[in-house]
Amino acid sequence: MYQFDISAGTKADLYRDLLAALDALTADETDPIANMANAAALVWEYLPDLNWAGFYRLVQGELVLGPFQGKVACIRIPVGKGVCGAAAATLTTQLVEDVHAFPGHIACDAASRSELVVPVTRDGTLIAVLDLDSPEPARFDAEDAAGCEALAALLAQRIA
Repeated sequence: MYQFDISAGTKADLYRDLLAALDALTADETDPIANMANAAALVWEYLPDLNWAGFYRLVQGELVLGPFQGKVACIRIPVGKGVCGAAAATLTTQLVEDVHAFPGHIACDAASRSELVVPVTRDGTLIAVLDLDSPEPARFDAEDAAGCEALAALLAQRIA
């Protein structure tokens, strides 16, 4: 079984440890769903103040629910719609301090107040998005975005 010593130090330490743990979890596994499932569970367990953590996979031109932790979620999201769709359409990380102020926000869980969505790409092609929601307004910052982008970059090599 896996056990990880995730640092309680700085946020940079936390993301460094998460990246090392994700590397260990996915290094020898070739199944993309298994790797996304473990990644969602790892993020859910070690990042505080989340109410949802998981993936939407790009399937035939739309985002389809993948492995996650949290309440039941929207199953399909059109590219370009909501925060996840914006990340997919632009291939850029979406850091949203107040989801209620985001035009076209899709409310899968009314308790969500802030959101961080990171595109998972390989060779410039979208594979999925990593979606984190929090009941706390402005929960995510640039350091969270950079840490999750590093997680997505590692995972991209192991889910495509």
